[in-house]
Amino acid sequence: MTQDDDLRVSLQTLSTERADPAYADLDVRSTVDQVSVMIAQAAQAAEAVAGRSAEIAAAVDGIVAQRAKGGRLIYIGAGTAGRMGVLDASEIPPTYGTAPEEVVGLIAGGEVAVRGAVENAEDDDVAGAEAIDRIGLTAADAVVGISASGRTPYVAGALERAQRLGAFTISLAGNTDAAISRGVDVAIEIDAGPEAVAGSTRLKAGTVQKLVLNTLSTLAMVQEGKVLGNLMVDVQATNEKLRVRAERIVMQATGCDRTVAADALRRADGSAKVAILIAAGADADAAHELLAESHGRLRPALAALGAPAGGNSIA
Repeated sequence: MTQDDDLRVSLQTLSTERADPAYADLDVRSTVDQVSVMIAQAAQAAEAVAGRSAEIAAAVDGIVAQRAKGGRLIYIGAGTAGRMGVLDASEIPPTYGTAPEEVVGLIAGGEVAVRGAVENAEDDDVAGAEAIDRIGLTAADAVVGISASGRTPYVAGALERAQRLGAFTISLAGNTDAAISRGVDVAIEIDAGPEAVAGSTRLKAGTVQKLVLNTLSTLAMVQEGKVLGNLMVDVQATNEKLRVRAERIVMQATGCDRTVAADALRRADGSAKVAILIAAGADADAAHELLAESHGRLRPALAALGAPAGGNSIA
């Protein structure tokens, strides 16, 4: 049996590659029915993710522990899976005030693969290992390998190299008994079933990836003190919408009015965290000192100031 024959046999066993007979007439259904199929498929994806909450929680705890050592969160994948990682990584700095190098998305084929297919890039396990080497991975980092099939050589090569370097490793696969899960610290294997359009893993498998990656990065940021209650207090106010949002965050966190919030943000040079402490009674210098003493966490800083958080969102 040739290598191609082995691959054909392997792919036939994967849930993400199967054709679901329930949708054999998808192309001749009404538009309303087709929309209903897509919505039902998305619901199945969310349900499948919920069934792996314990593994996802373990991954979050591992990522938080690594970041406490100064480590990074690294996503690596090919095709849709790689793009999901790049997307999640790119959204963390403006939302939570992190440096761009703290959460990194790597994709087979490089940046050009974000917008277009790079043929055969996913089949190169050596390239995956080399991508890990290029970013100078250390044992303090956490690496999430993403693959709908669970067998992508590029991702497997990256995770194997990360394991040898002592990093905390996580697999996110759309099939069980995934090759990329071998030897990892946490295996998140979510089989949401065949796609409505057979093999189109940008659909349900992509939804699964989006849900899990959002959860990993968001809860890591929450546990690091970048959220107060449910307010993104490290948001970077880089445009008018975000400046208004920062103003609203200060108001909700302290119960102050818009005038006080706007003045506090001005005095805080746009930092919502500092502005919250100013609105609660600190001057700018004291606010910075309180945050330094509390390692950037607002709740203990507010408690030290004797000003508990107020508003509707904070207990």
